[in-house]
Amino acid sequence: MTNVKHYILVISLLSCLACAQDKNPVNNAHSYEIVVSDLRNPWGFTFLPDGSMLINEKEGQLIHYKDGTKTTVANLPDIYNRGQGGLMDIELHPNYTENGWIYLTYASTSGENRGGHTAIMRAKLKDNALVENEVLYKASPNTTSSRHFGSRIAFDDQNFLFFSIGERGNRDENPQDISRDGGKIYRINDDGTIPNDNPFLNEPNAKTAIYSFGHRNPQGMTIHPETGEVWTHEHGPKGGDEINIIHSGKNYGWPVITYGINYVGTKITDETEREGMEQPLHYWVPSIAPSGMAFISSNKYKGWKGHLLVGSLKFQYLDLCHIKNGKVVKEERLLDGLGRVRSVEQGPDGYIYVGIEQLGIVKLIKDK
Repeated sequence: MTNVKHYILVISLLSCLACAQDKNPVNNAHSYEIVVSDLRNPWGFTFLPDGSMLINEKEGQLIHYKDGTKTTVANLPDIYNRGQGGLMDIELHPNYTENGWIYLTYASTSGENRGGHTAIMRAKLKDNALVENEVLYKASPNTTSSRHFGSRIAFDDQNFLFFSIGERGNRDENPQDISRDGGKIYRINDDGTIPNDNPFLNEPNAKTAIYSFGHRNPQGMTIHPETGEVWTHEHGPKGGDEINIIHSGKNYGWPVITYGINYVGTKITDETEREGMEQPLHYWVPSIAPSGMAFISSNKYKGWKGHLLVGSLKFQYLDLCHIKNGKVVKEERLLDGLGRVRSVEQGPDGYIYVGIEQLGIVKLIKDK
């Protein structure tokens, strides 16, 4: 009888785990085509006005893909390729056709301490090389930790530049302290100067580029196409990955409040909410390990306009989050099992393009 009970318990646990991991239904009413093949980790990519692409390989290579040919772009900064850090996001200035500025986030060793931290720079592209390179912000101090560099970039409709930096694995000091880098969303002007209405501009010892704090490791950021709000997502620990709408000066709670637990199963905190701390718009238990984020604003996919796409590294699918009245009301798996989804962008043609580790960049084809 004991063996039977043990067998039933094991099956029940496995069933619960399977249900938890597979709670979102698979949507197979679509197909895809590989646009750029043979990429290892396309952490970020963007489209140039001529339809070509700039692709960041995490290990430290910037690729210009045009007419079926990959060309390596020269004169990158030194990249600290360690653990989760490397060459990360890339974005064009909203007025790129006029000013030519390209923005990159990357892990940098610049500074006095050993190790590295996240930096953001801008540069221009000329003859397949970066020129006029300018570092706009470099977080400090460096650390040899291999975790939680962030980092995504987004411009809002006023051309303010938002970017994220993870708390570098130091949850007890960095995210809740505005005098320290890490675990923050930052806002700067496009030239690296600080906007005069940033929330902590007049706070003693504050990092004045900080726009919000109390974050863990944000690896998704996008602008809502109708409201102009900054939407982000971030990795929780075991459970508790979050989607947040970012507001000036707000505290998003990590690690004081969380819906996750330690990887070993112990509690981080007994609190999931506290006065003065923001609640997530949506959270995942179990964690899906989100990376990349984009709204669908085109009419290429029937019934999907206005919905949100989030990549899952852990379960290897593209999560279609149906949005209604500002809430996630349903989720579906796209590109299920194709690989670890690292980056998501809507192209200038209105189609969705997805960067998948150990595969490349694929184009999501409309419903079959």
